[in-house]
Amino acid sequence: MPIKIDKKLPAVDILKSENVFIMDDERANQQDIRPLNILILNLMPQKIVTETQLLRHLGNTPLQLNVEFLYMKSHDFKTTGLEHLETFYKTFEEVQDRYFDGLIITGAPVEHLPFEEVDYWEEFCRLITWSKTHVYSTLHICWGAQAGLYARYGVDKMTLSKKLSGVFSQFSPEHPNLLFRGFDDEYFSPHSRHTTVRKEAIQALTNLEILSEGREVGVSVVASRDLREVYSFGHLEYDRDTLAKEYERDVTAGLNPDVPEHYFKDDNPQARPNLCWSLPAALFFSNWINYAVYQETPFDWESPENEVSFFAYL
Repeated sequence: MPIKIDKKLPAVDILKSENVFIMDDERANQQDIRPLNILILNLMPQKIVTETQLLRHLGNTPLQLNVEFLYMKSHDFKTTGLEHLETFYKTFEEVQDRYFDGLIITGAPVEHLPFEEVDYWEEFCRLITWSKTHVYSTLHICWGAQAGLYARYGVDKMTLSKKLSGVFSQFSPEHPNLLFRGFDDEYFSPHSRHTTVRKEAIQALTNLEILSEGREVGVSVVASRDLREVYSFGHLEYDRDTLAKEYERDVTAGLNPDVPEHYFKDDNPQARPNLCWSLPAALFFSNWINYAVYQETPFDWESPENEVSFFAYL
């Protein structure tokens, strides 16, 4: 997939070295097609790392994407310089009059806080409300999934007895679903979280269905029946060494963390982590772009007939 992004974005050189197709503005404008407009709300502390991870996985279909990044203006980011945000990111006020085919909301290291105590919660809720009429399909990841369920349906998170950290088995839906087209019956995904949501709370919402779950992780992927809302509680976008870096960070901070499960060979933190989720990750993001976004989103948001069919889903 040719990804149209700012050629000065730090992720560009990394992605080019991996043969991910990056397209500059001049070349993109010569193509007589409408690119899909994708907005990414990046709430992770290491912004450049998350940018690279998500762009890598958005590069697996022949569709052209115009990707833009969003940050919460009401939050003071300590690990990312303001210059980077002002150069490569937009605020909600700058995009609120526009329409997007897809929106990705990342995780965030704020699980220890009640949702209402997160400093950007009010701004986040405005974004969720806006997305119902300005975004065709939204993919929520980890805390972003829990926050999305709470903002939309009042489904609260539940604290686990210990952090869920590692690479875990999950099972694809017994009945076919386009998000899991091409998946084996069992697949693996990294998880890194202190909280979860109750299965019974999801089952009580008739427009949502549980698509994937695992013995150790519980509910893993949930989606609305029209795929306009997708909630993934794992981190399929993670690199091979992301969990290792999180573990080392927590060790350095004196948190005495458990070694991530099913991750290092023989549970030895000095060993190279085992990578076993790259194929399901590529499939999952490609299926979301193809089936939830590309094949359903209106070609012309300004066309009255398309607007009517879009709002029929609300």
